[in-house]
Amino acid sequence: MRTLKLPSGQNISVLGMGTWRMGENARHHQSEIEALRHGLALGLSLIDTAEMYGEGGAEEVIASVIANCRSEVFLVSKVYPHNASRQKAIAACERSLKRLNTDYLDLYLLHWRGSVPLAETLEAFETLQQAGKIKSYGVSNFALSDMVELTHLKGGNAIATNQVLYNLKRRGIEWDLLPWCKERGIPLMAYSPIEQGRLLNNRVLKAIPQGSGFASAPTNEE
Repeated sequence: MRTLKLPSGQNISVLGMGTWRMGENARHHQSEIEALRHGLALGLSLIDTAEMYGEGGAEEVIASVIANCRSEVFLVSKVYPHNASRQKAIAACERSLKRLNTDYLDLYLLHWRGSVPLAETLEAFETLQQAGKIKSYGVSNFALSDMVELTHLKGGNAIATNQVLYNLKRRGIEWDLLPWCKERGIPLMAYSPIEQGRLLNNRVLKAIPQGSGFASAPTNEE
């Protein structure tokens, strides 16, 4: 599996696994565990989650997967915007660590921007980092204007990544955010890269491996 180096110096696999909608139904618990284990066996060593996913349920699923291989997994979780204040972010992270049954996160993200001042969130992230509870921190769903503001704040220059919606159908970040981040060496982490599976049924994309992908003009067909 190809890897990418974050500004923090950490190496991550360029492909990872998301866990949105996991941990919501106990009947699916075992199949979710098996899916993540299969991904790890294929080299997808990055697992992304959030306290929002199943209200912590996804983190509990992951705990069962990484129990015997924590050091081999790059673990990402995210904090709710309403929990992103100076004290609440620290408490939220500790709850996530408890559910994940680990003593540290490789990367901790602000899930999206809310009403809490960014300076407060950054202060909490720095405190968590200094305590060894997170290795690095970043943001998610930040537009260019948010990133510009963020990087001018104390601790903002240590942002490891911005996790955003990006795939062949949703390419808006290519106009401004992607070039700006590339110029500054801030990698973007794409979520829903295959549109939650819908792109797999795109007629044009399916035809490319068969050598006929350029026979007709692209369409917007799902």
